[in-house]
Amino acid sequence: MKFTFDHNNINVLDLEKSLDFYKKALGFVETRRKHASDGSFILVFLGDETTGHKLELTWLKDRTEAYDLGENEFHLAVVTDDYAGAHELHKEMDCICYENEPMGLYFIMDPDEYWIEILPRK
Repeated sequence: MKFTFDHNNINVLDLEKSLDFYKKALGFVETRRKHASDGSFILVFLGDETTGHKLELTWLKDRTEAYDLGENEFHLAVVTDDYAGAHELHKEMDCICYENEPMGLYFIMDPDEYWIEILPRK
């Protein structure tokens, strides 16, 4: 028996703001969208146009308060082929929330305060 990754899910308060962030910050594009028949939720799947892995953004109609992310130890991680260019873009976007120069990585924060680790391609 073998398992492979398909997608990860995060819940978002402002779907359009999150879509804009992931497109600008990481170049992710929408690959699929599902609307609940009763309008209670929207699921949007984002892809990197390279791998098959997806990020599912879930928007819940009745949700009005920010999500409790606990100690925010859960995070996504992405690899870039232009680490310096990515760092400059994220600096301009003012979304860098933590840098670890000795380890050669940094984190950005999305509109819902989820952290995304940025790694250079090795």
